[in-house]
Amino acid sequence: MCGIVGLVGEVTVSDLVEALERLEYRGYDSAGVAFLRNSDLHIEKNKGKVEVLKGKLSQLLGERIPIGIAHTRWATHGEPNDINAHPHTDCHSRLCVVHNGIIENFKELRRRLEEVGHRFVSDTDTEVIPHLIEEYYTSDLVEAVRKAVKLLEGSFAIAVMHVDHPDLIVGARKGSPLILTVGEKVAGVASDVTPLLKYSRDMVFLEDGDIFWVSNRGFEIFDVMGRKKDRKKLRVEWSYETAQKSGYKHYMLKEIFEEPSAVAATLSGRIKNSRVNLPEIEELHETLKNSNVLKVVACGTSSYASLSFKYFLENLCDISVDVEVSSEFRYKRPNFNEDTILIAVSQSGETADTLESVRLARSRRAKILAITNVVGSTLMRESDFTLLLNAGPEISVAATKSYVTQLVLLYLLGLKIVELKGEWNENTARILDGLLRLPEVLDATLSRAEQIREVALKYKDFQHFMYIGRGIGYPTALEGALKLKEISYIHATAYAAGELKHGPIALLGPDFPVFAISPRDALYNKVKNNMIECKARKAKLIALTSDDCEDVSEIADDVLSVNTYHEQLYPVLMAPVIQLFAYYIADSLGHDPDKPRNLAKSVTVE
Repeated sequence: MCGIVGLVGEVTVSDLVEALERLEYRGYDSAGVAFLRNSDLHIEKNKGKVEVLKGKLSQLLGERIPIGIAHTRWATHGEPNDINAHPHTDCHSRLCVVHNGIIENFKELRRRLEEVGHRFVSDTDTEVIPHLIEEYYTSDLVEAVRKAVKLLEGSFAIAVMHVDHPDLIVGARKGSPLILTVGEKVAGVASDVTPLLKYSRDMVFLEDGDIFWVSNRGFEIFDVMGRKKDRKKLRVEWSYETAQKSGYKHYMLKEIFEEPSAVAATLSGRIKNSRVNLPEIEELHETLKNSNVLKVVACGTSSYASLSFKYFLENLCDISVDVEVSSEFRYKRPNFNEDTILIAVSQSGETADTLESVRLARSRRAKILAITNVVGSTLMRESDFTLLLNAGPEISVAATKSYVTQLVLLYLLGLKIVELKGEWNENTARILDGLLRLPEVLDATLSRAEQIREVALKYKDFQHFMYIGRGIGYPTALEGALKLKEISYIHATAYAAGELKHGPIALLGPDFPVFAISPRDALYNKVKNNMIECKARKAKLIALTSDDCEDVSEIADDVLSVNTYHEQLYPVLMAPVIQLFAYYIADSLGHDPDKPRNLAKSVTVE
């Protein structure tokens, strides 16, 4: 969850802080920087936002520096405070380290280091790293880092600088993302590409076990035994400007309005001659054709997109789709073989629980198909096949366009499976045509933003919500509840509507509104009956429906609608509505939806 930045070359303090700001979306509780100034380490760090740090450095922002590292911390060991913030130093403040991950054996290492005279000042697991490096350092920083890393257990990405090496950043990666680049005048390392795009689009995605040095003259990568490794550069097509707010109040709002173009990018080149074209998985065709069961693992929003995929595909052909949350699946004993396909869904490709699920499935000989948004991510590298979302960078912590593009790409995969199984028909052809027209229809949904805002503001002061849906509308209810609680901090729960009478209906009353997912589909009348049950308990009722359901206004207090469309595709059309509803409530309450409390974009620890 933490963010790492390191820059070396022709840079200023302002460049370092600006790069750190590009990682704020990951979620954090403290921030810090270290840079060389007059051949000494200058360190500033504090609990709270990068903005506070920037204020403390205001007199130095224009100053040129040869090298610097920076960090946003999300606390795991030690409470969020100034002392526990990164960077951390050795005993003599000659070297410093920033770290993402968890050192599982830090207590044992700390005890050993204290026994030989090292002095610790923080409660973090990270602080053992600079002291270990200090213990091994003579004059070769790379060798000292290599020896230290061999003793670390757990997950980590680290960047190290030393006053004796003013043009060198050294680091290592195991289980946490780290990327490096070398531009014309500046080289850098970071937790993702966003802070580095200003300097180059050619990125090197480090792999587990890599140890590296980087400067503005180049880089080298080694394994833990000191043997050189070759890593290819990958060209990232995102522009630096793409990651800016472009005039929107928040990244989240910008990214919701980017959904039509993101879906167009996901669809691009993937429909040819009225069929789905996914050449990336051609080698999987025979296995998919003969499979009766698919396994899917994901977390959070990705798991709800996966659940929509389950309803979608099981409605179209004779196959079972098992969806499990990665944090539970990774501790199971799955009965897999070489014919089992595990689909792993993760926007970042760095979700720790999903990666561990993949490793478990691989150990049981399963084939791994990744669905991710990040080229070069760990998930992409550790999978046999990958389908990329092509959604562009998503800065806001809350998933919006990545959720929509996950739905679209999973639906494309589902239609390909239907075709391979010989069950293509007029209905699936209509769905494919509907997918092609989605960018235009999503634009129409977004044109109703003002109406969504007006309804949202009517409900901003309620403390509880219940979302309900049936069939393929149920995952939309789950995602709607998640969006509301994660950015507005209002308690929201979601149920399959038919389950109301089995307990949840006891919650309802005038202070407990219900948000019903109720388009005209095969279960529309069933959902209407459930809505009537809610009204009988005097609950306020919001209906999210389709334009051809005028009768729902007789039941609901407020109605939000989308274009009448193919019923299997309503989850995509309704996504912007549930996202905007949550966004407008959060914004009206004065919360920052881009950086919700206690959350992070990439959950890279368990």
